[in-house]
Amino acid sequence: MSDTQTLIENRPPSVAALFLERVAATPDAEAYRHPVPPASGQGADDWKSLSWAQAADRVFAIAAGLIELGVQPEQRVALASSTRIEWILADLGIMCAGAATTTVYPQTNAEESAYILADSDSRVLIAEDAAQLAKARERRAELPGLTHVVVIDPAGAETGDWVLTLTELEQRGAAYLEKNPDLIKERVGAITKDQLATLIYTSGTTGRPKGVRLPHDNWSYMAKAIASTGLVGSEDVQYLWLPLAHVFGKVLTSGQIEVGHVTAVDGRVDKIIENLPIVQPTYMAAVPRIFEKVYNGVAAKARAGGGAKYKIFQWAAGVAREYAKTAQDNFRRTGTASVPFGLGAKHKVADALVYAKIREAFGGNLRACVSGSAALAPEIGYFFSGAGIHILEGYGLTESSAASFVNPGEAYRTGTVGKPLPGTEVRIADDGEILLRGPGIMEGYHGLPEKTAEVLEADGWLHTGDIGELSPDGYLRITDRKKDLIKTSGGKYIAPAEVEGQFKAVCPYVSNILVHGADRNFCTALIALDELALLEWAKENGLGGKPYAEVVAAPATVTMVEGYVSQLNEGLQKWQTIKKFRLLPRDLDVEHGEITPSLKLKRPVVEREYKHLIDEMYAGTREA
Repeated sequence: MSDTQTLIENRPPSVAALFLERVAATPDAEAYRHPVPPASGQGADDWKSLSWAQAADRVFAIAAGLIELGVQPEQRVALASSTRIEWILADLGIMCAGAATTTVYPQTNAEESAYILADSDSRVLIAEDAAQLAKARERRAELPGLTHVVVIDPAGAETGDWVLTLTELEQRGAAYLEKNPDLIKERVGAITKDQLATLIYTSGTTGRPKGVRLPHDNWSYMAKAIASTGLVGSEDVQYLWLPLAHVFGKVLTSGQIEVGHVTAVDGRVDKIIENLPIVQPTYMAAVPRIFEKVYNGVAAKARAGGGAKYKIFQWAAGVAREYAKTAQDNFRRTGTASVPFGLGAKHKVADALVYAKIREAFGGNLRACVSGSAALAPEIGYFFSGAGIHILEGYGLTESSAASFVNPGEAYRTGTVGKPLPGTEVRIADDGEILLRGPGIMEGYHGLPEKTAEVLEADGWLHTGDIGELSPDGYLRITDRKKDLIKTSGGKYIAPAEVEGQFKAVCPYVSNILVHGADRNFCTALIALDELALLEWAKENGLGGKPYAEVVAAPATVTMVEGYVSQLNEGLQKWQTIKKFRLLPRDLDVEHGEITPSLKLKRPVVEREYKHLIDEMYAGTREA
């Protein structure tokens, strides 16, 4: 048996057990960094650190506080909060109490929050602030099982009755632990691998969200499997801003506990650019939208600097892509990422002019980024790769505990999601669907045996709903969601995500794009533009000072986007080309339910909302 197999097969039953092991092994090592905003609300944040022992003191107090409130093993405790240090401490506290975490996105409205709390039968809700508490209060009559709400940030929240603060919970827990010093060790020791650890509700594109039941063994396996890849080490510094209510964020906390490196936690997306030079991470996970935004921002800035500056950027972007493709091809063939002398010389010049500044903006120490949740346009991946920001794409679902595949370090291949984690099996069905089996696969959907049976076979194979191809040496390429494939009236199949990704690599002003064409004789697109980038462009094109909606509607803007659509069409097969498009009056967002909190497009919602624009594009054609 290999060392990797031994590591994975001899895993403890839970991440709670791993946490106790980590605290015992390196109590004084730094575990977490988190920002503390200044009391005045003005000026820079002050970053504080917690050692593993200090984190454990708070985790155990939270666990004991929950036990004192009457929470029993496997009972659900819901967490409705943005990504912050208290989220991680509370989640670990729930696990150390032997209970199970129900995750709720803070953007979820009161109706859906109440549905999740009721469906999961959550006994306690840990709410971030007064706004999250208000949702529970509004629907209290529908939640007879909810005995307490614990508020992390109590400003403006009315406590008393069934509401207490996190500080009060920790105080009660600490007092309870004084009388029962072995309580946590006993609770963690009693956890079995099949016991429920996490109930994550998928933000599905249609219908009610489904609760995905992930037992403790899923997370213990993930922690060990991530460590076995060698992609992260104990000296790493991770910058964690992803939503922890999402499975991708959750898996990163499990891996960190096993490896023992530092994690800087701050979920405020508007602070990412400001935080990167302070945190100086060595690795960071993100969703493709972030890389698209950075790329578009760099391109727009270069354009704003004048024609010469933009020409230099375009030249450097071309060099970066050529360099990355050549280096990756050579690594695949020879094991060395070499490039010809002439290309290397051009790359050196482009590095001094462009790439070094991009790396500096990411904090200067970034070794690699992990990208997941949706497909990254290969042209954007190659650009960053050539600029020295190595993006390792990965793949997984909520139903497979997030990290089923990841690109293997130096041997990464842009445009693929890499190889399966040790212990995970993959096969491609006759219709191209990706099937997965292994210790990361869910137990099933909460209270929905028929829905579970639709995707999970009796022998453990999970139907992912994604279409993909495996290379002879085991790299997986995702081509599309099975249900998102478009079949034109001419019988041609089109993967819209592929076309959408290519447009994002071509147009520096796009924020979101939806390609439509099912049962039609040509493809159309709905395009939402990035507000910041567009308003910068507007200044240079006689539209400065006008509001976003007015700029989007201007004929000059339509003409500008038309140029990029033509550029896109040059690289597509005839049946894939975008014949018509419409610009949306605003960007798509989570609040309107058009994208999920993990920034995936909800196609049916967008197509329903903008049906009038789609109908307009097909009006007068033979099929209309």
